[in-house]
Amino acid sequence: MADNSARGTESFAVAEKKEVKKKLRWAIVGCGGISGAHMEAIKQIPEIEVVAGCDILPERNKEFTEKWGVKDTYEKWDDLLANVKPDVVDVCTPNGVHAPAAIAASNAGCHVITEKPMSMSPAESQAMIDAAKANGKLLCTGFQYRYHPSCEMFVRAREAGDIGDIMFVKCQALRRRGIPNWGVFGQKHLQGGGPMIDIGVHVLEAAHYCMGEPTPIAASGNCWTYIGDKPSEVVSCWPNWDYKTFTVEDLAIGQIRFNTGALLQIEASFSAHIEHDVWNFQIMGTKGGFNWETATLFTDHAGTMVNCKAGFLPSVGFNTLFVEKLKNFAYGCLYGTPLRAPGESGMAVQKMLDGIYRSADIGHEVAIN
Repeated sequence: MADNSARGTESFAVAEKKEVKKKLRWAIVGCGGISGAHMEAIKQIPEIEVVAGCDILPERNKEFTEKWGVKDTYEKWDDLLANVKPDVVDVCTPNGVHAPAAIAASNAGCHVITEKPMSMSPAESQAMIDAAKANGKLLCTGFQYRYHPSCEMFVRAREAGDIGDIMFVKCQALRRRGIPNWGVFGQKHLQGGGPMIDIGVHVLEAAHYCMGEPTPIAASGNCWTYIGDKPSEVVSCWPNWDYKTFTVEDLAIGQIRFNTGALLQIEASFSAHIEHDVWNFQIMGTKGGFNWETATLFTDHAGTMVNCKAGFLPSVGFNTLFVEKLKNFAYGCLYGTPLRAPGESGMAVQKMLDGIYRSADIGHEVAIN
């Protein structure tokens, strides 16, 4: 099980820093866009030394070497694993490659961290967990939003008894018009889905973590495609996406039931006719509620309904959360400290995503086993 205890925002001041006695020999598999965020974060973690990269496209390997100075690159991860023998493999590929790359790395004796979502299906996630356990290695899912100060604030409040029993959670990862015009985000056979699995996963994992990671038992949902598979002349931030290969949803809505009796609703879109983009989740408990975006607790005190907004939380940039998640994994590998997002956390989220998509396909609620 994941360690859900709040760490406190002092972690953002590097209070956990330890004397570096050994560096992890780290390899990146997938040298495309997201690998750059990992490399920027790694520059702030002295425990990590990137020793190799791998991508099926030679031009990406060349760019990776030129930008980051990593000279040892390969087009096949089997060659990298055999020749470099890294301590850690960091999987930054499209979703469909997460499982085979992670399993190969575990079987080669490496610890593994993979970008979100963990894989394409619960079966793949289980195979990844099994491979890591069989080889005595760590497996981590790259969920960064659980490290956000707003999540830290809520977990502390929950542990203090300020929330009570959680009854309902509403998650939203909504773009008015934000279909990626790069990569393979519109191709279901490579990604597993659209906005639900790509951006919805972020608010879903953070909310589930804040809830204490209860067990999902059932899911219902629906998906609609009505914009992405057609040409468009509407002005947007990312125009000219490849509509001819677009096979994922524009909008997905899902609901999860948990063994605690709680319900979670999630809305995710690349394209939705709404006023503005939304990135938030709200939690309702028997004693208090919470808004993640505004870092505000809602409760009753001395006969009055009160809104308790944080007086101070550390500012967070995009890369801050990558530093925290990679640092947590590096410390787990080197010092045995608890992982905040072990493979089991990735599996729970994968089951919820899978349940929503299965329900959308057949038109009624499905069980999550």
